[in-house]
Amino acid sequence: MADLHRGDLSSHPDVSEMRDRYARVLGGRDVALVDGPVFLLGLYCAASPWILHYTASQPALVTHNLIVGIAIGLLALGFTRAPERMYGLSWAMCAMGIWMIIAPWIVGSRPDAGVIVNNIVIGALALVLGLVCAGTAAKSTPRP
Repeated sequence: MADLHRGDLSSHPDVSEMRDRYARVLGGRDVALVDGPVFLLGLYCAASPWILHYTASQPALVTHNLIVGIAIGLLALGFTRAPERMYGLSWAMCAMGIWMIIAPWIVGSRPDAGVIVNNIVIGALALVLGLVCAGTAAKSTPRP
């Protein structure tokens, strides 16, 4: 039986190549834990008009939240599928968060407190998650 030495790999002839490969595989996945919450936030944003029952009183906001929720969900899927290309769009998620905060007064027609609070919470969470993604992407981007 072969002698298997399970110790330090620093003397292995391919150690630098293995480190580079490991760095490439993990590169861009620093925000992997944010992908799921971003997707769930998009899902909730899209479904919130039916969850909070304001489909009849705010039809414009129903369409608005559905479209923005789908966009947030697609960003999350992009973050998961191609993180190195998509984390530059983290700032777009921050902008969508700010838009969600002000949208009840711009898109809606005299929204009630529940609709306003719902959009403010969704917007604040989108803004915070977008800032986390953008900060981590900026930190993990190699400098020339």
